[in-house]
Amino acid sequence: MDSHVLCLGGEDHALRIPFLLALRDRGFRVTAASSGGGEPFRAVGLTHLPWHFDRFDRRGGDLGAIARIASLVAECRPDLIQTFDTKPNLLAPLAVRGAVPVIRTINGMGWTFSPGGGMRARLIRPVYRLLQRATARWSAATVFQNADDKAYFERHGLVSRDAAHLVRSSGIDVAAFRTALAASRDPGILRQELGLGDAQVVVTVSRLTRQKGIGTLLKAARIVARARPRVKFLLVGPRESEGPFAIDAAEIEAAGPNVMALGHRRDVPALLALADAFVLPTQYREGVPRALLEAGLAGLPMVATRMPGCTDVVTEGWNGHLVEPGDAAALAQRILGLLEDPAEARVMGLRSIAFVARAFSLEGVVDSYRDIYRQMLRPRIAPVRPAPAVRELASAARADGERP
Repeated sequence: MDSHVLCLGGEDHALRIPFLLALRDRGFRVTAASSGGGEPFRAVGLTHLPWHFDRFDRRGGDLGAIARIASLVAECRPDLIQTFDTKPNLLAPLAVRGAVPVIRTINGMGWTFSPGGGMRARLIRPVYRLLQRATARWSAATVFQNADDKAYFERHGLVSRDAAHLVRSSGIDVAAFRTALAASRDPGILRQELGLGDAQVVVTVSRLTRQKGIGTLLKAARIVARARPRVKFLLVGPRESEGPFAIDAAEIEAAGPNVMALGHRRDVPALLALADAFVLPTQYREGVPRALLEAGLAGLPMVATRMPGCTDVVTEGWNGHLVEPGDAAALAQRILGLLEDPAEARVMGLRSIAFVARAFSLEGVVDSYRDIYRQMLRPRIAPVRPAPAVRELASAARADGERP
């Protein structure tokens, strides 16, 4: 019988459907569980089970979420559990406590380790490390999407080196994205609908939070507008769902008419097709941002911050530019440089297409996970348990402070 994988994620877990389908193509039986809707999963023949957790833990609901995971495991009886995102990564090992192998993917270290996290982040970091160290005891493997995060965990003793694996990014389905790009609506019609006219366009795809650098981007947009008033900035991504981290709508409004917040969109490839440049101003420790991978496949020159994950995709002066997080003036300068030299910007953008397809393809990523799963599912020789008398002697020796 095929090995059964239960894959837990959050509200945007549907973005991993290509990953789950590729696992299924490799012979795994896959069940998805997420806090988002189940229809996208059912539409492609994947079983979906609902579960809920509070990303911000405002009501102390983590105990209920742990109980729900235990219930899901009892219901579908998986051979192993794959988790993504901080809360599932912490809660699943606590729910099963070694009864089922848990493979956690650290897809970024979040706002807690971002430069702009402030005092609250600094206070939470020791708690985060304590929780990660505890849950590592009941995790069969931990997968990291960039070498910086892996090194941090190993340096702080949050994971054993033999349980740590590096798989760069969640992967991108290159063929599917190219198909979506080719099938995109005519850029001229979309420009007309959005009222862009013949303006140069800068796009960002991100949660609209301060930790993602949106405040810095708004400041940069005002600087750019003074030099090139016709440039339009399109902010694509959710805001209302981001709770206390959401940037104020009034701050976006105050940035001026050259900034347009479009919210969540299903036509991201079409928006990338009409853009002149892509910007990711994050101050957030990313895994490897999918937004950069899509922008790279779309052939756009990129400006990103010098943060883990971003530096895996963008190389300064080759396919874009890197700036320090929070530096609005440098961000504006690099954006203006791309807009003022479109020929060089186009060369930069074209370099990313083959690079992203080669380095971050979904096929390669899923093959790596398949190999990790096989290693975790391989029968192990059970350790020899000491006889009762020996165990009692060892306990007595430890109580006396001696080596058994």
